[in-house]
Amino acid sequence: MANTYSQAYFHLVFSPKNSKALICKSWKNELEKYITGIIQNHNHKLLAIGSMPDHIHIFIGYNLNHLIPDLVEEIKTSSNAWIKYNKLSKYKFEWQKGYGAFTHSHSNIDTVVKYILNQEKHHKKESFKDEYQEFLRKNDIKYNDKYIFDFFDD
Repeated sequence: MANTYSQAYFHLVFSPKNSKALICKSWKNELEKYITGIIQNHNHKLLAIGSMPDHIHIFIGYNLNHLIPDLVEEIKTSSNAWIKYNKLSKYKFEWQKGYGAFTHSHSNIDTVVKYILNQEKHHKKESFKDEYQEFLRKNDIKYNDKYIFDFFDD
């Protein structure tokens, strides 16, 4: 076969480390735009991005030439520096070390996009901790509560 064809979709989820240094409504849209630039600079296709005070969802059409751990590391490192440089948080802002990376099929794109864009409505009924643990269960990922995230309500 002369050409290579691929199609992959990843749903990334991660959270700030310091419960006081939350993602504020006043600058969340700018953060999302900044992260969108990072994603596009690596030839991924942003399908949806949505942040809440205690976490962020990013859904991409994935460029197989760029490793997910490298992408997440760059998003976290660059956005930390950007938040600090722009003095957006009065507390030390940094992302937690861990993250979730979940795959989806092409037929689920619309569902995942709608889910991410409706985070505010969704989180009136369910906490981020419960949401994240449900992602792990649905994807049959074995985990220990002690090691997934430092949740704010603990």
